[in-house]
Amino acid sequence: MRFGDRKYSYERLNRMIDDAMTGEFKEGDYTEEELSKLEVKWMRFLKASSLSRENIEKDKRVMQELVSDISHQTKTPLANMKLYSELLMEQELDRESSMLAERIYEQSNRLEFLIQSLVKMSRLETGTIQVETTSAPVKALLHDVLLLAESKAAHRKTGIVIEYDGEDCARYDKKWTVEAIYNILDNAVKYSPENSQITIWVTVYEMFVRVSVMDQGIGISEAEMAQIFTRFYRSPRVQQAEGVGVGLYLSREIISKGGGYIKVDSTEGVGSIFHVYLARKSDPA
Repeated sequence: MRFGDRKYSYERLNRMIDDAMTGEFKEGDYTEEELSKLEVKWMRFLKASSLSRENIEKDKRVMQELVSDISHQTKTPLANMKLYSELLMEQELDRESSMLAERIYEQSNRLEFLIQSLVKMSRLETGTIQVETTSAPVKALLHDVLLLAESKAAHRKTGIVIEYDGEDCARYDKKWTVEAIYNILDNAVKYSPENSQITIWVTVYEMFVRVSVMDQGIGISEAEMAQIFTRFYRSPRVQQAEGVGVGLYLSREIISKGGGYIKVDSTEGVGSIFHVYLARKSDPA
Protein backbone atom coordinates (compact mmCIF):
# COMPACT_ATOMS: atom_id res chain seq x y z
CA MET A 1 0.00 0.00 0.00
CA ARG A 2 1.38 3.38 -0.95
CA PHE A 3 1.91 6.04 1.71
CA GLY A 4 -0.94 8.15 0.36
CA ASP A 5 -3.36 5.20 0.44
CA ARG A 6 -2.26 4.24 3.97
CA LYS A 7 -2.71 7.82 5.18
CA TYR A 8 -6.18 7.91 3.62
CA SER A 9 -7.10 4.66 5.42
CA TYR A 10 -5.85 6.00 8.75
CA GLU A 11 -7.87 9.16 8.28
CA ARG A 12 -10.97 7.14 7.44
CA LEU A 13 -10.53 4.87 10.48
CA ASN A 14 -10.00 7.91 12.64
CA ARG A 15 -13.19 9.46 11.27
CA MET A 16 -15.08 6.25 12.03
CA ILE A 17 -13.89 6.35 15.65
CA ASP A 18 -14.86 10.02 15.97
CA ASP A 19 -18.32 9.28 14.59
CA ALA A 20 -18.73 6.37 17.01
CA MET A 21 -17.67 8.49 20.01
CA THR A 22 -20.21 11.21 19.16
CA GLY A 23 -22.96 8.70 18.38
CA GLU A 24 -23.07 9.77 14.71
CA PHE A 25 -21.66 6.60 13.14
CA LYS A 26 -23.79 5.39 10.21
CA GLU A 27 -22.93 2.29 8.23
CA GLY A 28 -24.31 3.91 5.08
CA ASP A 29 -21.55 6.51 5.16
CA TYR A 30 -19.01 3.80 4.32
CA THR A 31 -19.22 1.17 1.58
CA GLU A 32 -17.31 -2.11 1.59
CA GLU A 33 -16.15 -1.60 -1.99
CA GLU A 34 -13.91 1.28 -1.00
CA LEU A 35 -12.67 -0.14 2.32
CA SER A 36 -9.88 -2.56 3.16
CA LYS A 37 -10.53 -5.81 5.05
CA LEU A 38 -9.41 -4.21 8.32
CA GLU A 39 -11.68 -1.25 7.77
CA VAL A 40 -14.62 -3.53 7.00
CA LYS A 41 -14.08 -5.41 10.27
CA TRP A 42 -13.78 -2.15 12.13
CA MET A 43 -16.95 -0.84 10.49
CA ARG A 44 -18.90 -3.94 11.54
CA PHE A 45 -17.60 -3.67 15.10
CA LEU A 46 -18.67 -0.01 15.30
CA LYS A 47 -22.05 -0.88 13.84
CA ALA A 48 -22.58 -3.47 16.59
CA SER A 49 -21.41 -0.98 19.21
CA SER A 50 -23.76 1.67 17.84
CA LEU A 51 -26.72 -0.71 18.00
CA SER A 52 -25.75 -1.68 21.56
CA ARG A 53 -25.63 1.97 22.55
CA GLU A 54 -29.04 2.60 21.01
CA ASN A 55 -30.49 -0.39 22.88
CA ILE A 56 -29.07 0.86 26.19
CA GLU A 57 -30.57 4.30 25.62
CA LYS A 58 -33.89 2.71 24.68
CA ASP A 59 -33.86 0.58 27.84
CA LYS A 60 -33.16 3.68 29.93
CA ARG A 61 -36.12 5.50 28.40
CA VAL A 62 -38.40 2.50 28.96
CA MET A 63 -37.30 2.24 32.59
CA GLN A 64 -37.81 5.97 33.14
CA GLU A 65 -41.33 5.78 31.70
CA LEU A 66 -42.13 2.70 33.79
CA VAL A 67 -40.98 4.34 37.04
CA SER A 68 -42.88 7.54 36.20
CA ASP A 69 -46.03 5.52 35.48
CA ILE A 70 -45.70 3.64 38.78
CA SER A 71 -45.24 6.92 40.63
CA HIS A 72 -48.27 8.46 38.95
CA GLN A 73 -50.55 5.43 39.39
CA THR A 74 -49.73 4.95 43.08
CA LYS A 75 -50.18 8.57 44.21
CA THR A 76 -53.95 8.38 44.81
CA PRO A 77 -54.03 4.92 46.47
CA LEU A 78 -51.19 5.92 48.79
CA ALA A 79 -52.84 9.21 49.69
CA ASN A 80 -56.07 7.33 50.48
CA MET A 81 -54.25 4.75 52.62
CA LYS A 82 -52.64 7.52 54.66
CA LEU A 83 -55.96 9.37 55.01
CA TYR A 84 -57.88 6.26 56.11
CA SER A 85 -55.18 5.27 58.62
CA GLU A 86 -55.18 8.83 60.05
CA LEU A 87 -58.96 8.66 60.42
CA LEU A 88 -58.65 5.31 62.18
CA MET A 89 -56.04 6.69 64.59
CA GLU A 90 -58.45 9.45 65.58
CA GLN A 91 -61.05 6.88 66.64
CA GLU A 92 -61.33 5.30 70.09
CA LEU A 93 -59.77 1.96 69.32
CA ASP A 94 -58.43 -0.81 71.49
CA ARG A 95 -54.66 -0.94 71.88
CA GLU A 96 -54.04 -3.58 69.20
CA SER A 97 -56.24 -1.86 66.60
CA SER A 98 -54.62 1.49 67.33
CA MET A 99 -51.17 -0.05 66.90
CA LEU A 100 -52.18 -1.64 63.57
CA ALA A 101 -53.53 1.69 62.30
CA GLU A 102 -50.22 3.34 63.17
CA ARG A 103 -48.32 0.58 61.38
CA ILE A 104 -50.42 1.09 58.24
CA TYR A 105 -49.66 4.80 58.34
CA GLU A 106 -45.92 4.22 58.87
CA GLN A 107 -45.69 1.66 56.07
CA SER A 108 -47.63 3.96 53.73
CA ASN A 109 -45.10 6.70 54.39
CA ARG A 110 -42.27 4.26 53.82
CA LEU A 111 -43.74 3.10 50.51
CA GLU A 112 -44.26 6.70 49.40
CA PHE A 113 -40.65 7.52 50.26
CA LEU A 114 -39.41 4.45 48.36
CA ILE A 115 -41.35 5.38 45.23
CA GLN A 116 -40.08 8.96 45.36
CA SER A 117 -36.53 7.66 45.77
CA LEU A 118 -36.94 5.31 42.79
CA VAL A 119 -38.11 8.21 40.65
CA LYS A 120 -35.10 10.31 41.71
CA MET A 121 -32.68 7.44 41.06
CA SER A 122 -34.17 6.78 37.65
CA ARG A 123 -34.00 10.44 36.64
CA LEU A 124 -30.45 10.85 37.88
CA GLU A 125 -29.24 7.71 36.11
CA THR A 126 -30.93 8.55 32.80
CA GLY A 127 -29.81 12.17 32.89
CA THR A 128 -33.36 13.54 33.11
CA ILE A 129 -32.27 15.45 36.20
CA GLN A 130 -29.35 17.77 35.56
CA VAL A 131 -27.19 18.76 38.52
CA GLU A 132 -26.29 22.34 37.60
CA THR A 133 -23.72 23.92 39.90
CA THR A 134 -23.15 27.58 40.64
CA SER A 135 -20.81 29.26 43.10
CA ALA A 136 -22.62 29.92 46.39
CA PRO A 137 -21.78 30.29 50.12
CA VAL A 138 -21.25 27.06 52.03
CA LYS A 139 -22.86 28.65 55.09
CA ALA A 140 -26.20 28.94 53.25
CA LEU A 141 -25.99 25.28 52.23
CA LEU A 142 -25.43 24.13 55.82
CA HIS A 143 -28.25 26.38 57.06
CA ASP A 144 -30.74 24.74 54.67
CA VAL A 145 -29.56 21.25 55.61
CA LEU A 146 -29.93 22.01 59.31
CA LEU A 147 -33.50 23.27 58.82
CA LEU A 148 -34.47 19.90 57.37
CA ALA A 149 -32.79 17.85 60.10
CA GLU A 150 -33.41 19.79 63.31
CA SER A 151 -36.96 18.51 63.94
CA LYS A 152 -35.98 14.83 63.82
CA ALA A 153 -32.81 15.53 65.79
CA ALA A 154 -34.82 17.27 68.52
CA HIS A 155 -37.27 14.36 68.63
CA ARG A 156 -34.39 11.91 69.10
CA LYS A 157 -32.65 14.26 71.58
CA THR A 158 -29.60 14.46 69.35
CA GLY A 159 -27.63 17.68 69.17
CA ILE A 160 -26.27 19.10 65.90
CA VAL A 161 -23.36 21.55 66.15
CA ILE A 162 -22.01 23.45 63.14
CA GLU A 163 -18.45 24.57 63.78
CA TYR A 164 -18.22 26.95 60.86
CA ASP A 165 -19.03 30.60 60.35
CA GLY A 166 -16.93 31.45 57.30
CA GLU A 167 -17.80 33.08 54.00
CA ASP A 168 -16.24 30.49 51.68
CA CYS A 169 -18.03 29.51 48.48
CA ALA A 170 -18.27 26.22 46.61
CA ARG A 171 -19.95 25.13 43.42
CA TYR A 172 -23.15 23.18 44.03
CA ASP A 173 -26.73 22.73 42.89
CA LYS A 174 -28.71 24.10 45.84
CA LYS A 175 -31.71 21.77 45.67
CA TRP A 176 -29.85 18.53 45.06
CA THR A 177 -26.77 19.17 47.19
CA VAL A 178 -28.96 20.08 50.17
CA GLU A 179 -30.68 16.72 49.73
CA ALA A 180 -27.35 14.87 49.38
CA ILE A 181 -25.89 16.26 52.61
CA TYR A 182 -29.23 15.97 54.40
CA ASN A 183 -29.32 12.23 53.57
CA ILE A 184 -25.95 11.85 55.32
CA LEU A 185 -27.04 13.94 58.30
CA ASP A 186 -30.36 12.08 58.51
CA ASN A 187 -28.48 8.77 58.76
CA ALA A 188 -26.29 10.25 61.50
CA VAL A 189 -29.41 11.22 63.45
CA LYS A 190 -31.11 7.84 62.93
CA TYR A 191 -28.14 5.74 63.97
CA SER A 192 -26.86 7.84 66.88
CA PRO A 193 -27.93 7.22 70.48
CA GLU A 194 -30.05 9.73 72.36
CA ASN A 195 -28.22 12.64 73.98
CA SER A 196 -25.30 12.26 71.58
CA GLN A 197 -23.87 14.98 69.35
CA ILE A 198 -23.35 15.36 65.62
CA THR A 199 -20.66 17.82 64.56
CA ILE A 200 -20.34 19.50 61.18
CA TRP A 201 -17.28 21.46 60.09
CA VAL A 202 -15.74 22.81 56.89
CA THR A 203 -12.21 22.55 55.53
CA VAL A 204 -11.17 24.68 52.57
CA TYR A 205 -8.64 23.43 50.01
CA GLU A 206 -7.39 24.92 46.78
CA MET A 207 -9.74 22.93 44.53
CA PHE A 208 -12.39 21.70 46.95
CA VAL A 209 -14.40 22.65 50.02
CA ARG A 210 -14.86 19.70 52.35
CA VAL A 211 -18.00 19.43 54.51
CA SER A 212 -17.51 16.85 57.27
CA VAL A 213 -20.35 15.25 59.25
CA MET A 214 -19.26 13.35 62.37
CA ASP A 215 -21.61 11.28 64.51
CA GLN A 216 -21.31 9.13 67.63
CA GLY A 217 -23.38 6.31 66.19
CA ILE A 218 -22.97 2.61 65.55
CA GLY A 219 -20.18 3.04 63.01
CA ILE A 220 -19.56 1.01 59.87
CA SER A 221 -17.67 -2.27 59.77
CA GLU A 222 -14.77 -2.66 57.35
CA ALA A 223 -16.66 -5.38 55.50
CA GLU A 224 -19.62 -3.06 54.91
CA MET A 225 -17.60 -0.02 53.83
CA ALA A 226 -17.67 -0.98 50.14
CA GLN A 227 -21.42 -1.61 50.20
CA ILE A 228 -22.91 1.43 51.92
CA PHE A 229 -23.21 3.44 48.70
CA THR A 230 -24.96 0.70 46.72
CA ARG A 231 -28.67 0.82 46.06
CA PHE A 232 -30.93 -0.64 48.76
CA TYR A 233 -28.09 -1.81 50.96
CA ARG A 234 -28.92 -1.83 54.67
CA SER A 235 -26.71 -3.19 57.40
CA PRO A 236 -28.17 -6.22 59.22
CA ARG A 237 -27.75 -4.16 62.40
CA VAL A 238 -30.30 -1.53 61.30
CA GLN A 239 -32.98 -3.60 59.57
CA GLN A 240 -35.56 -2.53 62.14
CA ALA A 241 -34.84 1.18 61.77
CA GLU A 242 -36.71 3.39 59.31
CA GLY A 243 -35.31 3.74 55.81
CA VAL A 244 -35.00 1.83 52.55
CA GLY A 245 -31.27 2.03 51.82
CA VAL A 246 -31.13 4.57 49.00
CA GLY A 247 -30.04 7.77 50.76
CA LEU A 248 -26.28 7.30 50.50
CA TYR A 249 -26.55 6.04 46.93
CA LEU A 250 -28.44 9.21 45.94
CA SER A 251 -25.96 11.37 47.85
CA ARG A 252 -22.99 9.92 45.98
CA GLU A 253 -24.72 10.24 42.60
CA ILE A 254 -25.64 13.88 43.24
CA ILE A 255 -22.23 14.92 44.55
CA SER A 256 -20.45 13.08 41.74
CA LYS A 257 -22.58 14.76 39.07
CA GLY A 258 -21.71 18.11 40.66
CA GLY A 259 -17.97 17.46 40.25
CA GLY A 260 -17.29 16.31 43.83
CA TYR A 261 -16.93 13.08 45.77
CA ILE A 262 -17.54 11.52 49.21
CA LYS A 263 -15.12 9.75 51.56
CA VAL A 264 -15.88 7.93 54.81
CA ASP A 265 -13.88 7.29 57.99
CA SER A 266 -15.56 5.03 60.50
CA THR A 267 -14.89 2.91 63.57
CA GLU A 268 -17.47 0.30 64.44
CA GLY A 269 -19.14 1.09 67.76
CA VAL A 270 -17.59 4.58 67.91
CA GLY A 271 -19.04 6.57 65.01
CA SER A 272 -18.50 7.77 61.46
CA ILE A 273 -17.27 10.84 59.61
CA PHE A 274 -18.60 11.48 56.12
CA HIS A 275 -16.48 13.94 54.13
CA VAL A 276 -18.30 15.62 51.23
CA TYR A 277 -15.94 17.33 48.76
CA LEU A 278 -17.53 20.14 46.75
CA ALA A 279 -15.66 21.71 43.85
CA ARG A 280 -14.55 25.34 44.22
CA LYS A 281 -14.11 25.80 40.48
CA SER A 282 -16.16 24.71 37.48
CA ASP A 283 -13.47 22.24 36.37
CA PRO A 284 -11.75 20.69 39.42
CA ALA A 285 -9.69 18.24 37.37
